Amino acid sequence: MTLPLQLSLLLGIFLLASVAARTGPAHDKVVVCYISTWAVYRPKPGDYSIEHFDPSLCTHAIYAFAGLDIVHSAIKSLDPWQDLKEEYGKGGYERLTALKNTHPHLKVSLAIGGWNEGSKNYSTLVANPLQRGQFVKQVTSFVRKYNFDGLDLDWEYPTQRGGSPRDRENFVALTKELREEFDNYGLLLTSAIGAAKNVIDQAYDVRQISRYLDFLHIMCYDYHGSWDHKVGYNAPLMAPAVDPLSVQFTIDYLLKQGAPPSKLVLGLPFYGRSFKTALQGVLDDASDGAGFQGPYTREDGFLGYNEICISLSNKTSGWTKEWDAQTSQMLACSERSVFTQEVKVVTFDSSRSIANKVKFAMRKRLAGVMVWSVDTDDFLGECELDEDTFADFRLVKTAPRRLNNNYPLLRTINEATTLALEEIAADEIVVPDDSENEIPHGSIADRKNAAPAVVSFSLTCTFVYVLLQSLAH
Repeated sequence: MTLPLQLSLLLGIFLLASVAARTGPAHDKVVVCYISTWAVYRPKPGDYSIEHFDPSLCTHAIYAFAGLDIVHSAIKSLDPWQDLKEEYGKGGYERLTALKNTHPHLKVSLAIGGWNEGSKNYSTLVANPLQRGQFVKQVTSFVRKYNFDGLDLDWEYPTQRGGSPRDRENFVALTKELREEFDNYGLLLTSAIGAAKNVIDQAYDVRQISRYLDFLHIMCYDYHGSWDHKVGYNAPLMAPAVDPLSVQFTIDYLLKQGAPPSKLVLGLPFYGRSFKTALQGVLDDASDGAGFQGPYTREDGFLGYNEICISLSNKTSGWTKEWDAQTSQMLACSERSVFTQEVKVVTFDSSRSIANKVKFAMRKRLAGVMVWSVDTDDFLGECELDEDTFADFRLVKTAPRRLNNNYPLLRTINEATTLALEEIAADEIVVPDDSENEIPHGSIADRKNAAPAVVSFSLTCTFVYVLLQSLAH
């Protein structure tokens, strides 16, 4: 083989490796994307299948949900026709994990639990060491069988909803045993964590579970809703000092309880909470206990962002919106109905809210953010883009240029992460120090997918350089 041909071959290898390294977000923070797989049953155009998912915008994808077979102490599919290939099923598990072939940066986990699964069976499982051990062995085989990279525990919640006070310590035992088994196969172990102070206090030994979990996905939403019988913000970033129901309080409280910031993942809602009121449609107005439904999600008191933005993009719909700077929340209300005399209200996260929360997470040096859930973003790109997304970013003069208008909230996360890190770096006083020349290493960097692009690129450059040197001689 001639030298020019060898050089061409090496250049091709180099370019392929570089392309593979760039299949995900450009930053080194995590973006965890939950997919609520029942969204495939929503009416068009709100129906969402795995083929709609854009893996380039996430570092981690989580298939939600699998369930618990308490009789056999085993994980099970909740929708075999959608999840599995058996009996001519659609094979959702393997369709999602197959995306790793084209996007090698992506880590894909399977979530077990969710609100509808309840809590009692999980409490029963963790209370029995034999059942716990059987589950650990079976779930390890299950996630490996379908090529998942790990498991996400979404028990809502230990000690709550029919659980036992002993769930708190038994949940620690479960995470410890899963960690020990998963380490044999390099599997990822994460958990969705409730955000309310009373749930944190009763359900989680934060310091202990942080030893065994790779990431804690903090569900920083549902602070208020129609169940309060008054209009409230779904996920306020900040709140008055007397109110613990805010993102800032939750994160600060978890940090005080011993959670390492490098393991905390801030949850962002791609949905809002809806209300009906006979008053003016402002914060704290008395409302009914149900809210109203959207055309796709069809759940009382809940509207996907895609449902909200379509109404707001329609200039003749009669909807108006108002930004609350203190909480970084948006409130939108309809005209009063001539039939019911009611005003519809929805509180939600706009792209500006999302950007501000990302900046908050970066300033707290958290691992990154997670979203519930990608299927309620404007994944088809049908809405007008917000013009004030980075209004609270000091160094941003013009919004980043986008090649696509779909997934506006998810794209905001990735843009805001990079911009926030740049702003934080500009604010820091750099003191010359020899230690800054050291290269940090992490013992579980590969499992966490901490910085695959940088590592892959560096190794490729080294490989090419060494080969060129050997060929030259």
